[in-house]
Amino acid sequence: MKFSIAKSEFQRGLGRIQSIVEKRNTMPILANALLEVSGKGKDGSLELGATDLEVGIRSSHPCEVAKAGSLTVSARKLHEIVRELPEEKVHLEASSNAYLTLRCARAEFTLAGTTAEEYPSISNFSPERLAHVPAPVLSDMIERTMYAASSDETRYNLNGVFVERISETGKLRMVATDGHRLAYVDRLLGDGIGELESGVIIPRKGLAELKRLVDEEDADEVEIGFEGNNGLARKGGVTLTIRLIEGEFPNYRQVIPEERGQQIVLPTEMLVHALRRVALLSAERSRAVKLELSAGQLSLSSDNPDLGAAREELDVDYDGEATSIAFNARYLIDAVSASRGKEVRFGFRDGLSPAELSPSDDGDSLAIVMPMRL
Repeated sequence: MKFSIAKSEFQRGLGRIQSIVEKRNTMPILANALLEVSGKGKDGSLELGATDLEVGIRSSHPCEVAKAGSLTVSARKLHEIVRELPEEKVHLEASSNAYLTLRCARAEFTLAGTTAEEYPSISNFSPERLAHVPAPVLSDMIERTMYAASSDETRYNLNGVFVERISETGKLRMVATDGHRLAYVDRLLGDGIGELESGVIIPRKGLAELKRLVDEEDADEVEIGFEGNNGLARKGGVTLTIRLIEGEFPNYRQVIPEERGQQIVLPTEMLVHALRRVALLSAERSRAVKLELSAGQLSLSSDNPDLGAAREELDVDYDGEATSIAFNARYLIDAVSASRGKEVRFGFRDGLSPAELSPSDDGDSLAIVMPMRL
């Protein structure tokens, strides 16, 4: 294997796989990147690949090939080296004993590698149906839901975001919950996405990689599809494959109230900053913040016997009965921040019922936060 590639192109490809390569040493080779070179001369191509056996990525990059071949080397170390190189062409050559020599300007590095045959196969399936989805819309849907997915490994069916098509509206829905909070968003994305009649669960890591892909500067549209236990997303020469979570997602609809209770509308940024300030003196274990609503005023307070107390008042358009309710501050801040609107609509019934939060200008997005007993 012998080829030359532009430093910026090589760095971009290596940077994309850094969050996928396995950090734990269960299989040391999973810390490597797979380099496969094909073609000849200026029409050559470098395919970079990485997998942790759950999420895999392949990307194609133009390069000048003198000799085709393949090799795996440390993804992190190769990225660190390339990142520090000057903006010139990078020349790489593999030796017969699986060492990779890298030259750029007057710098030279040699990295120990392994043969490509030892690397686990990266899923390369292609669903029969792929949907073309606007990248900004998909990014927005992920941001509004992923924070609510559970990180408790014992509840594996909640360790991701549930994706389904709502038959009544034809919209695609993403929903996540960890038992303490729930978030969902609906968007009309057109036809073409298969395997969604009963829904699929995309794991947190796979969704995080999808978010990175759709947030790239040149991402206008991505192709996504599902088949069996796998999901696929494709953008240009980059293909992301994700092993879906097997299991049944709970019936989240029973948590969503059919009728909204009393509601107030608050500036999102003002509410987030007030919650953060008051949460500074909340109990470290519960992170509890108390909300007291009275005519024309919302009072936020926290109390920590070891540190002290905090209280802040906000003016609101409200003339109903006085109500008090407590929440985990982090859950409330996450939900308000994810609303992504200038104003957030805060719905409630009483001190024991969950709160409903949604952007004031978006009826297809909702977050639900369970209350706490003080």
